[in-house]
Amino acid sequence: MPRRAYRGGGLVGPVPGVNPRAGRPWPAYRADMVKIGYKLAAEGFGPAELVRQAQRAEAAGFDFVEISDHFHPWLDVQGHSPFAWSVLGAIAQGTERIGLATGVTCPFVRYHPAIIAQAAATVALLSDGRFTLGIGAGERLNEHVVGRGYPAVAQRHEMLRESLEIIRLLWEGGYQSYEGQYLDLEDARIFDLPETPPAIAVAASGPASASVAAELGDGLFAVEPDADLVSEYRRLGGDGPRFGEAGLAWAPTEEAAIEAAWTTARWSLTGWKVMSELPNPVNFEAASEYIRREDVAEKLSVGPDLDAHVETVRPFVEAGFDHVALMNLGPDPDGFFDVFESELGPRLRELGPAASAN
Repeated sequence: MPRRAYRGGGLVGPVPGVNPRAGRPWPAYRADMVKIGYKLAAEGFGPAELVRQAQRAEAAGFDFVEISDHFHPWLDVQGHSPFAWSVLGAIAQGTERIGLATGVTCPFVRYHPAIIAQAAATVALLSDGRFTLGIGAGERLNEHVVGRGYPAVAQRHEMLRESLEIIRLLWEGGYQSYEGQYLDLEDARIFDLPETPPAIAVAASGPASASVAAELGDGLFAVEPDADLVSEYRRLGGDGPRFGEAGLAWAPTEEAAIEAAWTTARWSLTGWKVMSELPNPVNFEAASEYIRREDVAEKLSVGPDLDAHVETVRPFVEAGFDHVALMNLGPDPDGFFDVFESELGPRLRELGPAASAN
């Protein structure tokens, strides 16, 4: 199945007029500016609070929100993991213009791609076309729960490819069947389809997954400011948006930011080979036992220093990412929204037009 050209669906920037929730104009915005998103940490907050944070992000001027799609949190202390698709439906109905995205969902093992195709189509309709489907090969933490095991890397990439083909097929309309090496579809039809299907951003970390993103996706998703990855994606014909995810921890004091990030997010310092393979929060507790607060402070921009937070985002823009989601690991979401609206957001938009990697 040939890769379709990116058609511009999904994430949009602020529209002219007045922000109905804040009673003031949306921030100044140009189409060539990097789009700044907010990562909704579904492992750290319940469903109603996630919806409220999405509304608050819209009022603060963020361009889009991403939500993680987990069955388990990374650590027990995080204490949450609601069903992302229900939360997305509520956000779609509770917001006016902010883009929505999964960041990211695995469309096989725990799910079947037919279910993700149906879910994404529904959210696209509820949000009037503001939804982007971010998909990837998943983590054992979430996928092992249905008792089907967790495939090796090479098989996961093949299953991701087949999943994308199934999703595309169903979005063409009508009854469809598919027989793959790992996944099948039997006489299935999605009855409620948007006029324009959602854009699909495919998570990539190397040449193999970048190839899948370029061939079968509409965009690229990554968690590192890897210019080589963007270049490879574009070399292979990828011409859609490039999504990056930048972690930081804002708080009024550096100490408070470090403590919050260490308590809830030290697992993120274990590295992807660990993060993708451990099965339960208790395993992440053990794997991160020796990570110190000073390790967190060295890895992340922490505290009230906005210069440091801007410098966390800059490498993504310079690497060629045109959408960057901020994952705030600090203890005060509302304080962060206030700071973003008044100071940080305008400064991030001054980083300049999104770079074009060759």
